Amino acid sequence: MTAGSGNGIIMDPRCREISDVSYTNFSLSLFILVGIMVSYLPQHIRIISRRSSYGLSPWFVLLGTTSGTCAFANILVLPKSRLDIGCCRQVDEFACVAGLLGIAQVGVQWSCFTVILLLFLIFFPRGSSATIGVGDDSTTKQHVVPGTSLANGSNDIDVQTNGATDADSEIITNNDPAIGHTNTPAANSLPHTYQTALLVTLLSVLHAVLILILSVYYVYLRPMHAQWWANFLGIFSTILASIQYFPQIWTTWNLKRVGSLSIPMMCIQTPGSFVWAGSLAKRFGSEGWSAWGVYLVTGCLQGSLLVMGAYFEIMFRRRERDELRGRVVYGAGESASGLGSEFLGGTGNGVDDSTQEVATEETPLLREG
Repeated sequence: MTAGSGNGIIMDPRCREISDVSYTNFSLSLFILVGIMVSYLPQHIRIISRRSSYGLSPWFVLLGTTSGTCAFANILVLPKSRLDIGCCRQVDEFACVAGLLGIAQVGVQWSCFTVILLLFLIFFPRGSSATIGVGDDSTTKQHVVPGTSLANGSNDIDVQTNGATDADSEIITNNDPAIGHTNTPAANSLPHTYQTALLVTLLSVLHAVLILILSVYYVYLRPMHAQWWANFLGIFSTILASIQYFPQIWTTWNLKRVGSLSIPMMCIQTPGSFVWAGSLAKRFGSEGWSAWGVYLVTGCLQGSLLVMGAYFEIMFRRRERDELRGRVVYGAGESASGLGSEFLGGTGNGVDDSTQEVATEETPLLREG
């Protein structure tokens, strides 16, 4: 079933193709558009709920933002895309919307990653009072590490501190029971400073402005070179996307945790990247390889990061469960030891054992007083 413009005028072949809407392709494109927005929500929610962007590599954010900017500019500069936009004057509104869904998909993806950039800056851990990865509640709960000496006079007791609302934030700190103070990670203990986050944001903005100026120049002043500029943007976007995940893979490998990186987001986006690439390839053909090739590359790299992150999370949960079981066993052993010493080493009547006399034949039956 198709929908045409029905206006009876002679249209450009490309516009005629757009007016002949395939409802199957329209449904798939709309599904991908909604899927892109939904796929980024877990990442946005995770950063906001943890109130920390710890675990995200600043270079991953920078490369992802600049790659998305190039990809969005690429699809806008493509002569075929500009022809599709121009066809909206000749086709009906529904056909126009259906024909521009490919552009909308890339634009939404760029917008969603830009939100990650803003959240990365807003919730970047900074200051001596910043606790890495704490949840909404700034209070912490402490667990004594099994095997720790609790002898009197010991001022340094290793405790495991984690956010009250997020077990992902477990870190080892030193606690002084005499003053009840728990040291939180200082700013200089973080792998990156807040100035790094500001630099990443500034470079992303400057890059977007530069791409905008050059794109306007090639589209309106050098239209014969617009295809070349679009191909350059596509290649540059692919290169940035190809190396985008290496800093994050390195960061995740060193932390042995995903931190604020969302696994559900990657679970949705990894297969979605291949579906999206296929949809764009069908829409733009081989001439638009620079528009859909980038998503094939990112799908493979994101899949690698997903496998590694899932492995670290599974191993962490196992260690956490084993440590909890060890603490329970350790606490039960201490309680049993204390109870046994009460029955074996004392009289249990509150009288000091050292004052008790040993009964002999000379001991009088009745004591004086």
